[in-house]
Amino acid sequence: MRQVDISSISGLSRAQARKRLQSEGYNELPSAGRRSLPRIALDVAREPMFLLLMAAGSLYLALGNLEEAFLLLFFVFVVMSITFYQERKSERALEALRGLSSPRARVIRGGKVSRIAGREVVRGDIIVIDEGDRVPADARLSFSENLYVDESLLTGESAPVLKDARGGARAARPGGDGLPFIYSGTLVVRGRGLAKVEKTGGATQMGQIGKSLEAIEPRATILQLQTKRLVRNLAAIGLSLCVIVAVAYGATRGDWLGGLLAGITLAMATLPEEFPVVLAVFLALGAWKISKNRVLTRRMPAVETLGAATALCVDKTGTLTLNRMAAGSLVVNGKYFDLGKGIGAGGIPEDFHQLVEYGILASQRDPFDPMEKAIRRLGEHELARTEHLHDNWKLVQSYPLSEELMALSQVWRSPDGDEYVIAAKGAPEAIADLCHLGGNRLQELDREISRLAEAGQRVLGVGRARFRLNDALPSRQHDFDFEFVGLLGLSDPLRPEVPEAIKECYRAGIRVIMMTGDYPGTALNIARQMGLRGGEEVITGPELEQMPDEELRRRVRSANIFARVVPEQKLRLVQALAAGGEVVAMTGDGVNDSPALKAAAIGIAMGGRGTDVARESAAMVLLDDDFSSIVRAVRLGRRIYDNIKKAMAYIVAVHVPVVGLTIVPVLLGWPLILMPVHVVFLELIIDPASSVVFEAEPEEADVMRRPPRNPRAPLFGRRALSLSALQGLSVLAIVLFFYAFFYYRGHGLGTIRAMTYTTLIFANLGLILTNRSWSKTIFETIRIRNRALWLLLGSVPVFLGLVLYVPFLKSLFLFEQLKPVDIGVSFVAGFASIAWFELLKFLQGRRGRLA
Repeated sequence: MRQVDISSISGLSRAQARKRLQSEGYNELPSAGRRSLPRIALDVAREPMFLLLMAAGSLYLALGNLEEAFLLLFFVFVVMSITFYQERKSERALEALRGLSSPRARVIRGGKVSRIAGREVVRGDIIVIDEGDRVPADARLSFSENLYVDESLLTGESAPVLKDARGGARAARPGGDGLPFIYSGTLVVRGRGLAKVEKTGGATQMGQIGKSLEAIEPRATILQLQTKRLVRNLAAIGLSLCVIVAVAYGATRGDWLGGLLAGITLAMATLPEEFPVVLAVFLALGAWKISKNRVLTRRMPAVETLGAATALCVDKTGTLTLNRMAAGSLVVNGKYFDLGKGIGAGGIPEDFHQLVEYGILASQRDPFDPMEKAIRRLGEHELARTEHLHDNWKLVQSYPLSEELMALSQVWRSPDGDEYVIAAKGAPEAIADLCHLGGNRLQELDREISRLAEAGQRVLGVGRARFRLNDALPSRQHDFDFEFVGLLGLSDPLRPEVPEAIKECYRAGIRVIMMTGDYPGTALNIARQMGLRGGEEVITGPELEQMPDEELRRRVRSANIFARVVPEQKLRLVQALAAGGEVVAMTGDGVNDSPALKAAAIGIAMGGRGTDVARESAAMVLLDDDFSSIVRAVRLGRRIYDNIKKAMAYIVAVHVPVVGLTIVPVLLGWPLILMPVHVVFLELIIDPASSVVFEAEPEEADVMRRPPRNPRAPLFGRRALSLSALQGLSVLAIVLFFYAFFYYRGHGLGTIRAMTYTTLIFANLGLILTNRSWSKTIFETIRIRNRALWLLLGSVPVFLGLVLYVPFLKSLFLFEQLKPVDIGVSFVAGFASIAWFELLKFLQGRRGRLA
């Protein structure tokens, strides 16, 4: 390595490194805690349905009814298995961070350079870094040569930053040129250096992000909270009724064991155990459908929650932009060529060829630097088959950037040339200094630079010089006689699909907010290109640093652009928006986005260019980085919520007759019709299977032309609950009429039970059809293509045939065999129970829909 003698550096001894590794631990982040299997089993055992099934099964064992007991205990096993299967895998974000922050590293130990695992680097190690290396730990440079580091994972700024061992003495945050600090997980794109490790593992900047992730608990979605509240309230009502029925039954009939069984049956009938099952099925199917549009859902509730999003926070680099620098403008002698408007069939005008030619000569042959890559791509595309590309030239010497001169030069020799050719590029002011520009030309150059900067472009100046072959090359760049060639404007282009996706968000009532680590001017330019509303107000990271929480909550109501923000500030912004009542969706792709992704109601990571950390922290991943996929996900989320409401309304309606059939016989002294096995089949098999029909319903016509729903609005409005209750009471009236009719005519209890249960199942189908759409009659809904509906309609006769005619199942359900005419009567009666709702739809002219 030039200018430093590695052999004179001893570094830590192996014994010192080993002792420090034992005392301070590995250079990695702690893994996230995982719930143990016993803990999961304990949580399942606290579920009300689980406890009721266990109680009913134990009672049947006490009564000597082994068939019923084993069947109910089998359902205990089913409930346990479903919960284990649906248990969300523990978060892997910290593991991804650990893998990212532990690359291979070259260290000097005992005076020798050796390559070790990054996790074995300890505080005090001397690390050797070179172009293409991933920095293994936070360190301070003791030597650097033309060292540029890509810190976009930590800052969000796409352009690499210059590192200088002679920079400031105080530690600083990532980002900014001329600092002597390098950070774990960042990438060296140019140059080389030596650094002494100061922080490892959780103490690094990457580790601080990991601690932020570890401290953030995933929040339950609004729908989950509402469903949990509804189930809890109904469970309380059910348990209260359970006690009343058990006491009434035991007191009037003297059968306290039977009374306890009747009470348990009522509690099972009241408890809406289908709600969580339906919620899980709908979200799983929704995630599967959206995956066909290249969107991966890591946390299924996020699919529905996205439909309620009111604010979409987007990171600029890699999310709105391609995170790939591209040449945007060329300026030569006052002439401008805008590459953003496209290059015609004639290519770049001849006047600009030398600017691109010398820009390439001032760059690496195989560059890591994204700006140098952009210049080379432009040259290879536009200067191919011209005399301006020189792959056969030999690089003789390089002059790196320095703190005194922010420009670099490269000296080339052609095979048949009689002179050295020198190409320089760097800060325009530095190139102007090399070229000794002054007076009016310098003022013109300032205007040209300002024009490109206002367009959000990074500006490089390019110069050229020649030098005699026989003379010794000078030690300074200033000793060459440079001529100013022109200016190169480079930018990170906006993704082409973003403007239309932003318009869709606005039409859907979703506010869009940009959060970036880049400069305010660049952010404003991107905001104009994408059509961001309210782009006049920009709040910067330093302003946020000084802003109290109360003022921040006030400012975020109107400000839509936040520039030069760091990870902790992105997280703080998301939390301020959430405190203001916003349902926040956050998109991003870098390590710097991961805390905010996890804290947001919906975190959305870019899958192609996104880091493992961002993907593991997010609830959803856009596999193709297509920003417009967010709009499709919003559409699907809103459709899912509408269909969940329809399914829940159906479940509430179908519970009413089941509860009634448990209470009324006790009050009137009739024999019990429904036993736990009947309720279990209804709640764990028939009702969830029927609810899948609603999942397949098409979206409403106005699904993307209405504002997001009020997150504080209840899952059921009064109108929806009233309609569901009326539907359930209608079914109950018909079923009780059949019960009383057959009971007083002297039919056997097995026949009465079979007729009542069969009528209830057919009424169940009627409820499905009438609740699919409050604006359509049964005949109209049947015409809508829905495979799940036809599968259900075909499976019901099969189920009834099994339980009514297979001896084992018939005895298990305590049924007597029915005649075909009896089944026909049950069919007519079941659908008659909801006929007046269909008549009401018709008379109202099919207006409105179930709210």
